[in-house]
Amino acid sequence: MPRAIALACILWLASAAARAEWYEREEAIMGTRIAVQLWATDPDLAARAMDAVMADMHRTDELMSTYKPESQLSQVNAHAFERPVKVDPDIIDVVQQALEYSRLSDGAFDVTYASVGYLYDYRKHVHPTDAQIAAALPSVDYRQLRVDPAANTIRFLSKGMRVDLGGIAKGWAVDRGVDILRRLGIEHAMVNAGGDTRLLGDRLGKPWVVGIRDPRKDNTVVTRIPLQDEAISTSGDYERFFEENGVRYHHILVPGTGRSPHAVRSVTIIGPTATRTDGITKPVFILGVERGMEFVRRVKDVEAIIVDDQGRIFYSPGLEPPP
Repeated sequence: MPRAIALACILWLASAAARAEWYEREEAIMGTRIAVQLWATDPDLAARAMDAVMADMHRTDELMSTYKPESQLSQVNAHAFERPVKVDPDIIDVVQQALEYSRLSDGAFDVTYASVGYLYDYRKHVHPTDAQIAAALPSVDYRQLRVDPAANTIRFLSKGMRVDLGGIAKGWAVDRGVDILRRLGIEHAMVNAGGDTRLLGDRLGKPWVVGIRDPRKDNTVVTRIPLQDEAISTSGDYERFFEENGVRYHHILVPGTGRSPHAVRSVTIIGPTATRTDGITKPVFILGVERGMEFVRRVKDVEAIIVDDQGRIFYSPGLEPPP
């Protein structure tokens, strides 16, 4: 190679390296903080990539929010007992994956928990009475939910049934965000939606270091985990809750009782995709330390960190720190 051409190549590479940097953006979508961080040599590409991720997050919210009466999921809740309701294929995809986790966990994960869950208002400190829970519980049963992927319809077989995809849709949306970035040529990135995070590649030769917060102390972590090309999700009793007469009412409900479990304060799952880690945190939380860890061992491709009601930390075998 002629010396002049070689020198030009070196100067171009040096110029590109000088322009390369981390870009990040945050927005409030789906009732939570959405964050994207990525490494790029082209600021225009970085902006386009972050725009595309945020636009897709907004689309997911428009389709699947139960707080928006016009959303397709709200229309399902309003009419699916009367007739099959046609929805976007993405809703079918999320519901089908939710049903897989319901079967895998023997019903500990159940998107129809919303049949009782809608009776709680955590901002206004409202919880249902025993009679209201008893009346709503028969509709909490994922086996009474029918999905027709060929027709893109959802049907309820139980009157009063409602679904809420909040326990899996954020992880699903995070995975979509990573797929968007990968298709655009991004190789190092982080996409986060509340407690759900997916990491693309490493942090330029170093692992990403993710902190797991203390469930009872703001701005404090109980441990830090180095990760790359993995997903991590945390569900805790501190996300949406209120306390009354010494009882903490939080957003994670046991499908069989319609009430919040209290043996665990938080569950963190590490695995291959955010859909999977998001979908597994809830059943592990509901099952508690012993049965939850047994479930994790049965699933095989995930690891878990559980903080119990005494603040003690439990690790699945693949994460246990050295003695």
